Amino acid sequence: MDRITATKTARMADEIEKVFPLSHEVKNAIAKTNREAFVPKGFRHNAYKLDALPIGEAQYISSPLTVAKMTEYLFPRGADRVLEVGCGSGYQAAVLAQLFRGVFSIERIEPLILEAKRRFRELNINNVHTRTDDGQNGWVSYAPFDRILFSATAKEIPSKLFEQLADGGILVAPIEKNGKQVITRFMKNGDKIEEEELEDCDFVPILDGVQR
Repeated sequence: MDRITATKTARMADEIEKVFPLSHEVKNAIAKTNREAFVPKGFRHNAYKLDALPIGEAQYISSPLTVAKMTEYLFPRGADRVLEVGCGSGYQAAVLAQLFRGVFSIERIEPLILEAKRRFRELNINNVHTRTDDGQNGWVSYAPFDRILFSATAKEIPSKLFEQLADGGILVAPIEKNGKQVITRFMKNGDKIEEEELEDCDFVPILDGVQR
């Protein structure tokens, strides 16, 4: 990152912290991730605003505030591998890549994942593994995961994803409940799943199948 970009990114992390308290690790991950690289060219002037932006295919890059919150809610400290359902632009995965040794990100819309992979290459992010698939299947060959993050709203979490979550692991997802979306944290303890509602949110819905 050049000096101007680094300054803008650090300032954005400060802006987020005014609204939502950040741990040192998450703030640092936001400050070190070049958001501008994940925003379509026509929206670069808005890259550092705390807003969601369109990325094509009727999808959005989440606002940096939302990305910071979702990352914080995962409790990344001490965790090694994270599965992301819904890669989108790749920005959330790039932030996670600063905090986890392995990031496994699935996207059902092929043009989006190809674009995200190009960005990871250009930014020398080498610990994000990507796949075109319906993310609701998870990625069984790399399971179990210490953390699982949904970047799209689900009506419920498929049981196969809880099976791919390590014991003591955490899954964070926007869940549709009574006509609204609520960021929900699930913690796995043996055979039990504990559930905690965190806050209302607004994400694109998760869809079935793959779009080439």
